[in-house]
Amino acid sequence: MRLKNKVAIITGAACGIGRTTALTFAREGANVVAADLNDNAAQNLVDEITAQDGTASFEKVDVADPKDVHKMVENTKERHGKIDILVNNAGIVADARLIKMELEQWQRVIDVNLKGVFLCGQAVARVMET
Repeated sequence: MRLKNKVAIITGAACGIGRTTALTFAREGANVVAADLNDNAAQNLVDEITAQDGTASFEKVDVADPKDVHKMVENTKERHGKIDILVNNAGIVADARLIKMELEQWQRVIDVNLKGVFLCGQAVARVMET
């Protein structure tokens, strides 16, 4: 139980590396905040964690949206009183070849994969600093 009583926000928690990280953190005693846009998959993850006597909650968030990120951080702070860990895992790829990719697709990739890391990191760091 190396993470007992630690509060961990994991973005992109609904599948892949984020899901595995969330399950592992929960097994190690963390209070997991599963942050994702995918309601069903994230809620299934939370249900799986709680069925194994872990602690988890779901925050629907678009990491590229400053208002969503602020809400996620405030809700977590209100629920747990602190944030100890941020796993900036959310990421997407554009399913298009470079020569056919629309600028809007590319911008969305940059917004989620780069801007999202900045927004989440900054918002959580501000809480950790206090």
